Amino acid sequence: MSLNSDSLFSEHFRETRRQLRALWLKIWGGGFAVALIGFCLAWFFIQPAPPREIHMAVGSPDGAYFQFANAYADELAKQGIELHLHTSNGSLDDYELLQKDDKIDLAIVQGGTAAANKLSDPNIESLASLYLEPLWVFYRSDEPYPDLRSFRGKTIATGRFGSGTAALSALLLKENGITPSSTKFLPIGGRESMRQLKDGSIDAAFFVTSPSAQAVQSLALIPDLHLLDFARHEAYSRRHPFLSAVVLEEGVVDLERNYPKSDVHLIAPAANLIANKRLHDSLVPMLLRAANTVHQNEPSLFQHTQLPSAQYIEFPLNESARLYFESGPPLLQKYLPFWVASFFDRGAILILPALTLLLPLFKVAPPLYRWRIRSRIYRWYKLLREMETDLRGEDDVEKLHAHWNTLQVMETELDDLQDVPLAYMQEFYSLRLHIEFVERRVIRRLRLNNEPSENSENENPTDTQSGNETESNATILSKTEKTIAIDSTVSFDTAQVTVTDIQSEQSDLSPNNNDVSPEKQ
Repeated sequence: MSLNSDSLFSEHFRETRRQLRALWLKIWGGGFAVALIGFCLAWFFIQPAPPREIHMAVGSPDGAYFQFANAYADELAKQGIELHLHTSNGSLDDYELLQKDDKIDLAIVQGGTAAANKLSDPNIESLASLYLEPLWVFYRSDEPYPDLRSFRGKTIATGRFGSGTAALSALLLKENGITPSSTKFLPIGGRESMRQLKDGSIDAAFFVTSPSAQAVQSLALIPDLHLLDFARHEAYSRRHPFLSAVVLEEGVVDLERNYPKSDVHLIAPAANLIANKRLHDSLVPMLLRAANTVHQNEPSLFQHTQLPSAQYIEFPLNESARLYFESGPPLLQKYLPFWVASFFDRGAILILPALTLLLPLFKVAPPLYRWRIRSRIYRWYKLLREMETDLRGEDDVEKLHAHWNTLQVMETELDDLQDVPLAYMQEFYSLRLHIEFVERRVIRRLRLNNEPSENSENENPTDTQSGNETESNATILSKTEKTIAIDSTVSFDTAQVTVTDIQSEQSDLSPNNNDVSPEKQ
């Protein structure tokens, strides 16, 4: 068996590294390919990225909804979301926009409007009730009115068509027996109602707004205008769950003028934030945080500490909104920018297939890697096994020399090898020991093959000298501290061999020779 002395081990380990790289590519490459396919399949169940623009219907441009929506827009802009506002006549128009205009995602509407008009839509969800906005009824009279029944036969501004004020005023007036047949209803509101009430063109006007609204502050300064006290406020709130009974304490609007001059009972619906179901779920917590920031800073006289909340809603509560009210904002949105948190939230569904696919790979890969490394080391045992098989047969000096050369190259390259992982040094040194074991056997067989020829030369040296002069390879066994080498490059004429040389060689090859190192004995 012949082998190039400069490439036996180095080529072997280069091949081992190449095959290991191919193995890792097969294991991990295939695993990651399967994981990638799993991710692609899971991606179909993930919502698309949230939009960067939202459109909201906000009612009249001179109303409180519009003002609050502008404050929402400022908060959302900090997170890179642009809020576009769409004005209308009021809550009823906002409902219509939300139902029919695909561009509208959100709306602020007056609580009770849907119930009063029997509005129902499975595609609309409630996000929150934002704040209480009382019903203010200002009227011109010499004496205070006890209740709404006193407005029979008067001229009343009930609010613009399509507004929540018009819907609520029509409901309450009807329940008190005030109908268009006995009383004149004018479909005006806002600044126009204020103007006509101030100049005496109408007797009363209905407003649903916050205490800080311009209409309330302006009309409170007119001495001959009264604010209706809803003495039966508890009855209204019992009959209509969307209404809350509130009290306007004496002097709370204007301490200098002591307005109102006594406590006034009012009824108040809640402004509701509603949305179409197509609104991206990850936007809901951000919208509610913006609303909470705005309304907690709003100095409303009727702002309950629990608002915004899900207390006065009319439509089914959005699931993301429910989680927000139960547990607060999502954890990631508390500490990360919205877009980063949204990415991780949407990608959370990928964790399960990733773990399912990658965990078995992490378990299988290390044992497979160890087996692969050891299999490369064990391949050398095939050579040793072949040598031992030859040693059990008839002696072939030529083959023994080839085995010897192979073993010497193996030892030399093992000495030069530096990149064996420490975890596999046990196999490495076991290989060295086994190489040395086979090497000893080869040495013994070579000695045994040398002894008969030496004895024949001692008995009749002249016969050896009388033959034709031929060149033969002499094997000189020499030992050093590092390795055993066979020098087969020395050639000489057998006729020059003397009896003394042969005897000296026998003495050198004797097992009792002290020059032979203990390593080979």
